[in-house]
Order: sequence, then C-alpha cells, then structure tokens
Amino acid sequence: MSLPFFFYAMLRHAPLREAVLGCAAEAIPARLPGHSVRREPDGPLAMLCPDPADEAEGVLVADPGGGASGRLMRYAASLGYAARRVEVLAGGGPRPALAFLPEPSAGGPSEPGPAWVRAEWERDWAAIVTAAADEVLRLAEGFPPGAAARRHGQILVRAASRLRAREPAPATLRRSAAPGDVAVRSWTQAYARFFAVEEIDLSFRRFGGGMSPVVNRAVFVSGDAATVLPYDPARDRVLVIEQFRPGPFARGDARPWTLEPVAGRIDPGETPQDAARREAREEAGVEVGRLIPVGSYYPSPAGKVEYLYSFLGIADLPDRLAGGIHGAAHEDEDIRVHLIGFDRLMALVDSGEAENAPLILSALMLARHRADLRRRA
Repeated sequence: MSLPFFFYAMLRHAPLREAVLGCAAEAIPARLPGHSVRREPDGPLAMLCPDPADEAEGVLVADPGGGASGRLMRYAASLGYAARRVEVLAGGGPRPALAFLPEPSAGGPSEPGPAWVRAEWERDWAAIVTAAADEVLRLAEGFPPGAAARRHGQILVRAASRLRAREPAPATLRRSAAPGDVAVRSWTQAYARFFAVEEIDLSFRRFGGGMSPVVNRAVFVSGDAATVLPYDPARDRVLVIEQFRPGPFARGDARPWTLEPVAGRIDPGETPQDAARREAREEAGVEVGRLIPVGSYYPSPAGKVEYLYSFLGIADLPDRLAGGIHGAAHEDEDIRVHLIGFDRLMALVDSGEAENAPLILSALMLARHRADLRRRA
C-alpha cells in the first residue's frame, strides 16, 4: 500500500493540488513535529526546516490513483524537490507519510527565508502558482529534473501574464470566442530558457462556419511588459534610453543600438503601472508621477505571446540626467540616457531613426496630448 502525502505549504492550496494531481482529493489536517515551514527569500516556494520548538502544519492526502502520484512526482522533481519519508500526526496518532523536500543540487531552494504564512501566500502567490502548474508539468515531460526550478521566475511571469489575459476586454467588432471555437490537439514546449518556444496543433472556427483543419503553429513565449516615456511638460522634453539589442543584430542591422522608452517585464504580483515606475528608476534613475495610458497591445500576434502596456509618465527631467549610464549588473544591461526636446523626438520618428514601436506610439500619443499637458504644467 502506498504512503499518503504530507503537504505542508503550497499544495495545501486545494486549487493548486487539483491542478497538479489532475483530480480532487480529500485532505485531512496533519502536523509534523520538530519542524517549521520557511519560504524562499524572493519567491513562492517553501521548505521544511528542523526546529524542535515548532511543528509544521499541513494536510495528509492519500494517493487518489489514476496517475495522480506520477503527475505529483514529476511536478515536484521539475521544481527540484524529492519525496522523503516522515512521521506525522494525523487522525489521533502518528502516521508515516511522504513529504517533498528541496534538493538544492537539482535546483530546489536552498536558503530559508521568513516563515511561510499561508494567508500571505494565498494573497500574493496562489493564483499565479496555480496558473503556472501546467507549464511546470509540461517541462517535467521533456526536460531534465530541476528544469522548471531553474526557470521558475520566467514561468511565474508568464503565468501572471495568462491571468491578466483572462481579464474582460472589449469585443464590439471582433469575434467573442465561445467554448469549442479553438480545439487543441497537442501543445509542446520545444525550447525553454529565459524565453520559450511552444508548438501547438489546433483547429479554429472559421468565419464561414465549421472548423479549420488541424494546423501547426509555433509561438515565441515571453511575459507581459510595460513601457514608459518620461515627459517633462515644463521643459517640453522626453527621456529616451539607448542600448544594444540582439534582435536587430541577428537581423543583420548595422546599427543594433536602439532608441527606446524605458521598458521591462512585469514581475509576478506587480501591476503594469508598478513595473513602469520601477523600471524608470532602474533604467534611467528617474521618478515618474502621473501615468497616461498610450495603449495595451500585442506587438506581433502572429508568433509572439508578448503583450505590452505603454504609458507616458510625467516627470522632472533636469540636465543632470543626460548621459547617465544605468541597468541591472546581474542582467548585463548597459543603458544610456538621452534627454531630447519634443521637436527632436518627432524628427527622429519622421527620419526612421526611432524604429522601436512603443517609442513611435508613445511619441504620437504625446503629440496628441502635449498641448493639454503643457497647460496643466
């Protein structure tokens, strides 16, 4: 008879447990004496730590069968955890069980952070981690153990993006999808590092009626991002950044340094506005005040999952900011700041030197609102 599982942190959350197991499973309260539950310093994962003065609260779940334990083992191994036998208290007495402990050599968390607080985790992480479970399981199928652990930050970014994608959006002209309008035959991840490439075999409902034949489509997967063009209405100038970009270089562009607004990915738990303000500090050393939406959009929906939230940001842009060098050292960023007047910005758009889509869109939106922003200043 197989041992039951003792879930002491994330898998206490019933929706995540069901997503991992592939079915609902009855859970009874349980405790593991002599241990405390700590979370990793900067993420949602947790670990058991020996502590004679404490006991880890959790739940005991019997193997529901139907391949559920295999899914669970793959999920745990992909995040760098291994099953270990423990003795828990449940149902009035001691019972043997299997608990999942991190294996740092396989990519699991190694440094304990603060105490794991269930209410805080459910508020900040539950929905994102649950949305990420499917990708973790897909990685477990075709990649070595610990693959998801090494990429967990990116997986969580994309999971948060999928949650934002479910938010209500206008559909006054385009088709509103109904259940069955897209049928997925298979969905695989062909490549996974900082970004990912996924292949999907699917059919979709045609405008003339009926379903299309099964077609194969590949998509480049990255998370949502925010851009902000800082504008100083009193000085009538903007701040743009310049950096080397591998995309133009790989295309063969002789000028792979591009002019852009401040931009960066939206971290799990952040709003697009939070990300815009944080990136302005990190990439340009500037504090942004009021944010004016430029638009939210897919820059290349035929093959990219990325979704952008673009803003104008009201800011104080004194001369001392010009020429500043910024960027995160751990990401090998090398970013130069330029301060330019509005007329120079529009000249760059007209000449084609500004060839970054969010910069062009932001410049055009600024042209539309510039007179009003200057009057307010």
